[in-house]
Amino acid sequence: MIPKLNRFYRKLFWFFGVFAVFLQIHIYAPTGPLPEGRQENERMKKTIARILVCAAAALVAACGPSKTYQNINYMQDITEDTVLSMKSSEGILVQPKDMISIVVSHRDPELAAMFNLTNVSYQAGGETRSTGTYRLMGYSVDNHGDIDFPILGKLHVAGMNRWAVAQTVKDELESRNLLRDAVVSVEFMNFQVSVIGEVVRPGTYTVSGDKINILEALSLAGDMTIFGRRDNVTVTREENGKRHIYVLDLRNSAIYDSPAYYLRQNDIIYVTPNKVRAGQSTINENNFRSVSFWTSLSATALTVINLIITITKK
Repeated sequence: MIPKLNRFYRKLFWFFGVFAVFLQIHIYAPTGPLPEGRQENERMKKTIARILVCAAAALVAACGPSKTYQNINYMQDITEDTVLSMKSSEGILVQPKDMISIVVSHRDPELAAMFNLTNVSYQAGGETRSTGTYRLMGYSVDNHGDIDFPILGKLHVAGMNRWAVAQTVKDELESRNLLRDAVVSVEFMNFQVSVIGEVVRPGTYTVSGDKINILEALSLAGDMTIFGRRDNVTVTREENGKRHIYVLDLRNSAIYDSPAYYLRQNDIIYVTPNKVRAGQSTINENNFRSVSFWTSLSATALTVINLIITITKK
């Protein structure tokens, strides 16, 4: 669609350029021998006609085939009916300083209650009432990757996904003959990712569940702006005491195989601005590239040309 529009505008500018030259040559062309006084005027008209020819050629060149779509479209290497293998994801893993909720359910609620944290009710002003809003309490993972579970004591959960944590708690309850046939549910309470740079709504977003990919995170932020570079999206990730930085090219389907395609806790996504946006960081560059600047310049040039034509006709 975009290449077709470019061809249309090129033809349109060619038409107007040729039409302008036609008017200059034929309307003001002499029809017979001219007095010596008008020869200078005719030379001026021919000069103006040449200027218009050059201006039309420059305008057509400036509006030549655009590669904008090559910089904007995602997954440009994918064709119709393309089938790609899916990389399995086990979901995010528990890390130190995470907050997770663990709820133990049983057919005997009184037995299960011993292994659950008490829900805290709270209201504005600090008053606690039975009709207040309830907040589910969670377990904070310490720097060693452990949580302090009621009755069971210390449990190491770092490096596990939520299903593995649930199975660990269930196995501990059964192996110690504390509770059989329990149902254990685990959820992450502080799974957040930050999206900054050239997106519509930059910010930090809380993720429900335990799985989100780079494209879904960008959609939460309203997608990239037209000034965002699709070929230079970075994901900064901290894990195991190190900071890893991944660079993704969203124009290529190879991102599906990147370790940063599926995001993890506290990942930071940065969309790099393109040259146009970077140029707007200075006032002079911004004015130079602005539409109003070129509109004013074009209007001034046309006014001067019309003035010259009017003078030479006298």
